Amino acid sequence: MTESLTEALAYYDSWLAFNQRYQRVPGIQVAVYADDAIAFSAAYGMADVENGVPLTEQHLFRIASHSKTFTGTAVLQLVEQGRLRLDDKVEQHVTEIVGTPLGQRTVRELLAHAGGVTRDGLDADWWQLSTSFPDRDELLEVLRQESSAVIPENDRFKYSNIGYGLLGLVIEAASGTPYNAYVQTAIVDKLGLAGLGPELDPARLTEYAAGYSALSYADQRVPIEHIDTRALASATGFFGNARDLVTYFSAHLPGDDRLLSDKSKREMQHPLWTTGADGKARYGLGLAVTKVGDRDVFGHGGGYPGHITRTLVDPERRIVVSALTNAIDGPASQLAEGVLRLLDLADSKDRAEEAGLGRFTGRFANLWGVTDFVLLGGRLYATDPSGPNPAEEPQELEADGDTLRVTGGNGYGSYGESYRFTFDANGAAETVRGSSGLSMRPIGAFTLPERVTVAQ
Repeated sequence: MTESLTEALAYYDSWLAFNQRYQRVPGIQVAVYADDAIAFSAAYGMADVENGVPLTEQHLFRIASHSKTFTGTAVLQLVEQGRLRLDDKVEQHVTEIVGTPLGQRTVRELLAHAGGVTRDGLDADWWQLSTSFPDRDELLEVLRQESSAVIPENDRFKYSNIGYGLLGLVIEAASGTPYNAYVQTAIVDKLGLAGLGPELDPARLTEYAAGYSALSYADQRVPIEHIDTRALASATGFFGNARDLVTYFSAHLPGDDRLLSDKSKREMQHPLWTTGADGKARYGLGLAVTKVGDRDVFGHGGGYPGHITRTLVDPERRIVVSALTNAIDGPASQLAEGVLRLLDLADSKDRAEEAGLGRFTGRFANLWGVTDFVLLGGRLYATDPSGPNPAEEPQELEADGDTLRVTGGNGYGSYGESYRFTFDANGAAETVRGSSGLSMRPIGAFTLPERVTVAQ
């Protein structure tokens, strides 16, 4: 592991712990794959708030639309086996919809969300537990409706869970095996990953982290029951933990033939449609493609009642990160991006080799908030851990004795002035007089000033 990666992961751990508390997320589970192994794995907060169960690295989450990456992988496996072609019309495999508008869509169009298919149908209140997810017959009923073909194929990117439900039926027909059984055998078991599966497993309910409601409509979160996604498992049914999820995505890196050839992986990862106004977010075949800073990454997110999750893969640097949260408004994308942002900051300049800088690092607080002093790329920075990007506009610092002079960052941030530290007999920082003249203390020792009262 490089020094920059070691430094970035050390601060990432601290930043994640802070954000779990600061953003009031019940629990966060994260893993990072780098240097051909799991380089980091941690859990913060609670799996079950009501019963006081701490979240562990082994707890399971519903990873929802990550399922689409497994469905895409299964389709490409069947293409490699000659059982399926990407340009097959789906009615060639799902005969129950012959002669319908959706029967004319191709496998490729559905994988790329280019089939013009209804997103979730006319009544999708299963997403808020008012009804059950559709079974096979109910899904077929939706697929036969003319209204399910909302726009012409290849008109634009139009995300569709119903389209991916149809792909589950295609996989079932082409493989001769039910969808859940096929992906379990051909993907999950092939990689030996006990922490992944295609659908809610009632026998393992105690292993799942509880899911929680949002804070946008209430002051307190409440737990949300886990539900079976039935015929939409191919769109949103999978469960997993972060360690096994990054291991699965590592099989999508170049040179790894455990699941697919490099040719098939390139086809999945090749962006076909732009999905966002900024042009950065795009979509391939079962994989979302985007940029984080200057990095080209692929992966997927997942939104399930009570769980929000995100995985990002940097194929050039062979890094995978998965962030799983057990709140319906959890900041999984922000948390996953964080480690890549920190690595970019660590690598943004030639590495400095000044010794003894570690004594300045830590988290400090005053009435106005929190400041972190971080060592990245051999250089010291001051940053605000409460922002969505831990590496946004950091103040670069230069050490001079027991002071740190501000040599970079935003013009509002006291450029050219200094942070002045005092240390105890053991060399631990006791106080910091900020560059703006305000004092700070280590966050564990910080108390509000006497004249500031807190309502009881």
